[in-house]
Amino acid sequence: MSDCIFCKIVAGELPSKKVYEDEEVLAFEDISPAAPVHVLIIPKVHIASALHVAEEQLPLIGAIHRTAGQLARDLGIAEKGFRLVNNCGNEGGQTVDHLHYHLLGGRHLGWPPG
Repeated sequence: MSDCIFCKIVAGELPSKKVYEDEEVLAFEDISPAAPVHVLIIPKVHIASALHVAEEQLPLIGAIHRTAGQLARDLGIAEKGFRLVNNCGNEGGQTVDHLHYHLLGGRHLGWPPG
């Protein structure tokens, strides 16, 4: 997807503050953080949303969750707690049509969100 901002970040066409990268997953700091730790974790392949994950892509979702757990430990938020959020669709708060997860922590996160 040439017009997808996250695909442009994956391709190196737009800058990001990367915190993790492997052949399948990229994680970078959110440009408008909602918590002291706010990292976006995305698959490098374009998937529009959680509704568009194909059966053969399910291991990729596992890799994203594994990455989230490791980043929570590495960024010092695992012990006190963190939130891993996926917004899906307009009313769900998805603003970029590329599957992504928000890893949030470093402060008390109230409930309900939004």
